Amino acid sequence: MFRFDADLRIYLHREPIDFRAGINSLVTLVEQSMQLDPLARAVYAFHNRKRNRVKLLLYDRSGFWLMLKRLEADHFSWPRHRQQTVIELTTEQLHWLLDGIDIDAIRRHPRRQYIHVD
Repeated sequence: MFRFDADLRIYLHREPIDFRAGINSLVTLVEQSMQLDPLARAVYAFHNRKRNRVKLLLYDRSGFWLMLKRLEADHFSWPRHRQQTVIELTTEQLHWLLDGIDIDAIRRHPRRQYIHVD
């Protein structure tokens, strides 16, 4: 299994797409619908209506990568409660999503800031 670098930006397209779409169609979708730069150091994720397939689009210095994951019996738990067209995740959350974890159900402890007393 591959892992993405922790410093990559991850953007999910909220609505399902036609999975016949190739690199050129997805690049256009990133530019026009998501209003993002397809050449940025980022991964753009898309799903089909049944949510049993995910396409990942990313650009490296020499060209585009298009990756597809198809589930045989289950579906991906795409984040539900967000209102925006584009959802931003961490790479850790993307790995969870691809592994079948519902990231909306995960609750972390709040980040604490402590002040050193002199």
